[in-house]
Amino acid sequence: MAAPAPGLISVFSSPQELGASLAQLVAQRAACCLAGARARFALGLSGGSLVSMLARELPAAAAPAGPAGLARWTLGFCDERLVPFEHAESTYGLYRAHLLSRLPIPDSQVITINPELPVEEAAEDYAKKLRQAFQGDSIPVFDLLILGVGPDGHTCSLFPDHPLLQEREKIVAPISDSPKPPPQRVTLTLPVLNAARTVIFVATGEGKAAVLKRILEEKEENPLPAALVQPHTGKLCWFLDEAAAQLLTVPFEKHSTL
Repeated sequence: MAAPAPGLISVFSSPQELGASLAQLVAQRAACCLAGARARFALGLSGGSLVSMLARELPAAAAPAGPAGLARWTLGFCDERLVPFEHAESTYGLYRAHLLSRLPIPDSQVITINPELPVEEAAEDYAKKLRQAFQGDSIPVFDLLILGVGPDGHTCSLFPDHPLLQEREKIVAPISDSPKPPPQRVTLTLPVLNAARTVIFVATGEGKAAVLKRILEEKEENPLPAALVQPHTGKLCWFLDEAAAQLLTVPFEKHSTL
């Protein structure tokens, strides 16, 4: 028997249409937050294919906010590889080169690791920076987290059967034995992911179809990391293209601009 689908599942005819809708959602969420009592917008980004997707669509979608609005954005990263920012595997480095050059968020509002520190110290340093940026929150509460999911069901740098899935105290954890290179990384933990106001998983391509069926339709005794992301009071959404969604039998919303 299939488990109830966690969150709202939106399926798009292509990655391009998904990217355009994702960028519009980010811009709309930002506008709502900036108009609210806190007058700020905290966004957490993941790497991989999301970098090019957001670089292509987000600058235009966010342009109406103007420099004054973007100055009230706070940008963090859901995980990061412990490599120099100039390295091809650096998530921040890729966003700096492809997105932030066209989305003028002040450097002081972009929270990064210090890649020159040992991995344990880098995690502690990043956690300290997050606590400073989210003063008043016992756990940092992002307005929006955009997560990916690997074919093995990992998200951020939280991998299947890894001890970090049990972490409940730290908001940021080091990992030195990542099954996916590079081995040394820093990652947000499940308590932070599940404290967010909105979480959006993005997955494209048929290589994700089998794992998405497991996450969204099967109740497993030992759930995959992505299945453990269940915001306590926030909203959970899945943005998929048709190839990634091809094995799903649970209800979903189909979107097309055609």
